[in-house]
Amino acid sequence: MSQTINFAEIEVETPTIEQVTAEYDRINTALDRASTTAAKHKALQQWEDLRRRLESWSALTSLHFSQDTTNEAYKQAQEYRDELQPKLTALEIAMKRRLLNSQERSELEAILGKQAFNLWSADVTTFEPAIESDLVQESQLVNQYVELLASAEIKFGKETVNLSGIAKYTQERDRQTRYQAEKARWNFFSQHQSQLDSIYDRLVKLRHQMARKLGYDNYIGLGYKRMQRIDYNQSDVESYRNEVVDRVVPLAQKIIARKAEKLNLDRVCFWDESVFDLQGNPQPQGNHDWMLQQAQTMFDAMHPELGSFFKMMVAGNFIDLKTRPGKAGGGFCTGFPTEGVPYIFANFNHTKGDVEVFTHEMGHAFQAWQSRNLPLIDYLWPTLESCEIHSMSLEFLTWSQMDKFFGDDADRFREIHLAESILFLPYGCAVDHFQHLVYANPEATPQERNQMWQQMEARYLPWREYGDLEHPAQGGLWQEKQHIYCYPFYYIDYTLALCCAMQFWLKAESDFPTALADYIALCQRGGQAPFQSLTSSANLVSPFKSGSLADVVQKAQDFLKL
Repeated sequence: MSQTINFAEIEVETPTIEQVTAEYDRINTALDRASTTAAKHKALQQWEDLRRRLESWSALTSLHFSQDTTNEAYKQAQEYRDELQPKLTALEIAMKRRLLNSQERSELEAILGKQAFNLWSADVTTFEPAIESDLVQESQLVNQYVELLASAEIKFGKETVNLSGIAKYTQERDRQTRYQAEKARWNFFSQHQSQLDSIYDRLVKLRHQMARKLGYDNYIGLGYKRMQRIDYNQSDVESYRNEVVDRVVPLAQKIIARKAEKLNLDRVCFWDESVFDLQGNPQPQGNHDWMLQQAQTMFDAMHPELGSFFKMMVAGNFIDLKTRPGKAGGGFCTGFPTEGVPYIFANFNHTKGDVEVFTHEMGHAFQAWQSRNLPLIDYLWPTLESCEIHSMSLEFLTWSQMDKFFGDDADRFREIHLAESILFLPYGCAVDHFQHLVYANPEATPQERNQMWQQMEARYLPWREYGDLEHPAQGGLWQEKQHIYCYPFYYIDYTLALCCAMQFWLKAESDFPTALADYIALCQRGGQAPFQSLTSSANLVSPFKSGSLADVVQKAQDFLKL
C-alpha cells in the first residue's frame, strides 16, 4: 500500500447478499475444477480477497457508528451490517466446512497452515442457519447498550460531561470531588437500571438459546468456541483464577493498605481506589496535539520501526483520540485488511489513562502493521488473549520514556501503573468468573446476578467498600463494563496477557534491546499459532503453568517496596 494513504481515502463497497453469494459460487466452482496446487491456491486467494473486502467494510461501518452514535446514516449502516452479517457468516462457515472435510486437506494445510484449520474447527461449531435471527437480535441489543452509555449527559458543577468526561473527576486529588463524581456517575446507572437489566437479561437468554440450538449445554462452551480458544479450556482458566487468588490478592491487599497510609485514611473507599497518594495522579503535561508530538519523539527514540509507523498513522489520520458528544466510550484498535493499515480509537480526558490507553492501542496497531503481509486474514490478528500481549506489553516497554509525558512525575507514574496492574488481575478474574456464573444460570433474575457479582467481589476484591454509592453497593458495578454486554468471556484475556506483559517488563529492566526485539518478533508472527505457542516462542511462561505468577509478583512486591 501507499505510505501516504489517508483515512478519508478509504472507500469500501457495501456488499449485498446476492453479490457475495455469486462470488462464493465462483470460488466453489474454481475449487471444483482445480486439478493443480497452483489452481487451488488461485481459488483460495479469491476467497481471501473477498474476506478482506468484507472485513474492511464491516470494520469501517462499525468505526463510523462508534465515532458518532447519533448519526442516523451511520446507525442505519450499522443496522444493515448487523442484519447481513449472519448471512455472510453462513457462506464463510460453509466454505470452512468444505475445506475441513476435503479429501485434499493435507495439501490445503500445506498451502494455508494448520493453525487456520484449527481455528476453523472451532468456528464451524459456532454457527448454523437456525441462529441467524438470534445473531441479528444479539447485535441489536449490544448496539442499544452502546448507545445508552454513549448518551450519558452528566451534570457536574458547571459542566455537562459524558462517561469518559466524568472519569477525570473520579481521579481528582480532592477526596470530596472524587466522591461527588462517583455519585454523579453511578446516578446515571441507577436512573437506567431497568434498561440495563433488561438488555442484559435478554442477551443472556438469547445466547443460551443459541447455545442450545447448536448442541451446547449452555453458552459457556459456545462462548469459548466463539473466542477461538483452541489450546486451553475452562478448567485451565479456573486453575489460573485460583492462582491469582492465592498469589496476587494478598499483594493487592498490601497495595490498598499502603494507599490508606499515604492518603491518611482509616479505610479506603471505592472513590479512593483511583488515587495512590495525596498528590493525586500524575497528569500529562500538555494537550492532545502536544501528546502526539511527545509520542512521536518517544517512538523515534525506542525503535525506527515504531517511529516510522506512528508517523504514518498520524499523517494518515488513523487516530481518533478526542472525546465528543455521541462518541462511543472506551478505546479499541480496528483495521482495514484491504489496505493493510490499522486505526486507533480512544477518548482522551486529560488523565494519566490517556497515556495508558493510547500506548495500549498503539501496541495492537503496531502488531497489525507488523503482520499485515501474512497471507491469511486469519493470521493478521491472533486470538484475543494473544492480541492483548502486544498492547499491554507496550505499556511497560514505554516506561523509560514516561518523562516525556509526566516530567518529574514519571517515577510516580511507573509506580502507580505497576500497582494498578496488580490490582487489575483480581478484578479481571472477577469479571470472568462472574460471567461463568451468569451463563451457567441463565434464568437468574437481575437481583441474583448482582448477588453473583457481590460473591466475586468478596473473593477477588475483599477490600472493596462502596459507602452510600447505591448502585455498586447493591452489586451493579459490573454494568459499566462493556465487555460483559458486548464481548462475553473477553476479559480474562487481559489478565492472561498482563502476566506475559509483566514478564516483558522484567526483561526490559535488565536487557531492553532483547526485550524489544522479542516483542517485535512476536508482533510479526501475528496469529500464526495459538496462545501458548506464541508465548513460548517469545520466551514467555504461559500463565497456565503452575507458579507462573511467582516471579512477577515477587518483583512487583520488591519494586513497590511492599
